Amino acid sequence: MALGVVLERHLETPSPQDLALWSLRGLEVLEPALKPELNAGTLLLSAGERVLSARPLPPLPPDAPREAAAQPTAFALAALYEAAWRASPALRQAGPERMLRSGFEELFNHLDPYSRYLTPDEARGARARRVGQAGLGLRLAAGRRGSVVAALLPDGPAARAGLHVGDRVLAIDGVALATLDLAAAAALLEGPAETEVTLRLQRGNRRLEVGLLRSLVPPDSVLAERRDGALWLRVLAFSAATDRQLAEALAAAFGTRAPPPAGVVLDLRGNRGGLLGQAVSVAGAFLPGGVVARTGGRHPGSIRTYQAFGPDLAEGAPLVVLVDGRTASAAEIVAAALADRGRAVVVGSASMGKGLIQAVVPLPNGGELLVTWSRVLAPQGWPLQGLGVLPALCTSLGTEVTVQGLAALHRGEAPMAGALARLRAARAPVPASEVAQLRATCPPAEGRDADTEAAKALLNSPESYATAVGRR
Repeated sequence: MALGVVLERHLETPSPQDLALWSLRGLEVLEPALKPELNAGTLLLSAGERVLSARPLPPLPPDAPREAAAQPTAFALAALYEAAWRASPALRQAGPERMLRSGFEELFNHLDPYSRYLTPDEARGARARRVGQAGLGLRLAAGRRGSVVAALLPDGPAARAGLHVGDRVLAIDGVALATLDLAAAAALLEGPAETEVTLRLQRGNRRLEVGLLRSLVPPDSVLAERRDGALWLRVLAFSAATDRQLAEALAAAFGTRAPPPAGVVLDLRGNRGGLLGQAVSVAGAFLPGGVVARTGGRHPGSIRTYQAFGPDLAEGAPLVVLVDGRTASAAEIVAAALADRGRAVVVGSASMGKGLIQAVVPLPNGGELLVTWSRVLAPQGWPLQGLGVLPALCTSLGTEVTVQGLAALHRGEAPMAGALARLRAARAPVPASEVAQLRATCPPAEGRDADTEAAKALLNSPESYATAVGRR
C-alpha cells in the first residue's frame, strides 16, 4: 500500500526498484552488516559473503503505470525484511516499528525533506494536534494527598458537570489513584470521543461520583487582544478550529457598537503551519473573494485552485502580517495571499519557504504516511517552496535599516519593491542562485520587538501603510 501511494502521488517519479532498494538501505543503517543491492532486476540482501534472500522484480511494460509494480515490489520487499529480521539480532532488538521508520527515512531522504512515516503513537498525536483532543476539559496536578483538579476548560465536559478546581480525584473508572503517579493518572482520563468515564472525587468533607462523556476539545490556536487601538491576533497553528476562533475574534471586534479597531495585526511568527483548508479560510476572512492559492503536482487530485468567498470580516481595516524565519507552510500561504492581493503589509524577515503539501495516508498498523504531492503557488503564480515570503518592511537587518525603511515608506518609496517584483515574477523551478539572492535581501531571523514596533508605526501612518501595501 505504502509503495503504491508514493508511486502514484509523490511529486518525484522514482522507479519501484529504487524505492525498494532505498528502503532496504534503511535496514543497513540499523545493521551495517546487511548489504542490499539491485542486480539485473533482482533485489538481493547479503550479510558478509552469504545471500540472505533474493527476489526478482517483474519487468514493467513500457505503457503500464508505475503503480502496477507496487504490489509485486512490496511482496519482494516484505520477504527481504523477513529474512533480515531472522538473521539480525540487532534488528530484532530494534523492533518492527524502528525497522519501518528507518526504511521510510532512507527512502524519503532521496525524495524530499517533508515526506515521512509516523508511528501509531506519533499519528495519534498528530491527529490530536490537527483536530483537537478527545478529553474531559480538565488538567490534573499533584496535590499534598494525591491528584487534584488544577484547571478546567470553561465549556469542557468537566466544567459542565460541576467539577471545581481543587477537587481531589480519588479514582478514575474504579482505579484508585493513591499509588499512581501524575502521568499515569492523566493517562486514565484519555480515551476516544463519546466514551464515558467515572470519577470519584473528594470536595472538602464530601465524597461524590461524577460520570463524564469525553468530547472533542479543539485546541486554542488564536489569541486576541486590543492594544494601542488595534486588534492583535496571534495565530499559533492552523488546526481544525482556527478559522472559527479567528472569525469569532473579528466579529467581537468589528461586529459591536463600540468603535472598531483602527487596524489589525496578524502575528504568524513561529507558526509552523497546519491544515491547508484552514489557511485558505483564515486568508479568506480578510478577503472579499478571489484566489488564495493554487496547488499542483503529478496526481490529478493535487491540481486545485483555492478561493476566498468573503466577506472581509475586518471590513477593510489596515492589516499588518508579522512573519519570521520560523513562519512556515499554511502560515506562509496566508501571508503570501494577503500580500499578493494587496490586502496586507508583511513585516519581519524572509519566512521558512515550505511550499510543499503532504497528503496524509492512514496505514493498516495505525501509523500514517505523509507524502509530498503538490507545490503551492501564491496568487501571482510564484512558488513558496524555497523562496518563502518576503516582507515589504524588513526588520532582520537591524534597527537602523528598519528605521530607514519606515522613513522611505513615509516618503512614498518602497524599500523592498525590487526584491518583491523579482519574487512575484519567479516561476518553478527557481534557480538556487536566485533563491539565495532574494532571501539575502531580508535574511530569515527569529521574531523581535522591532516587528511589533514597525507594525504600530505603519498603522499610525496611513501614508506609509499605503506605500507598503502598494496603493501609492
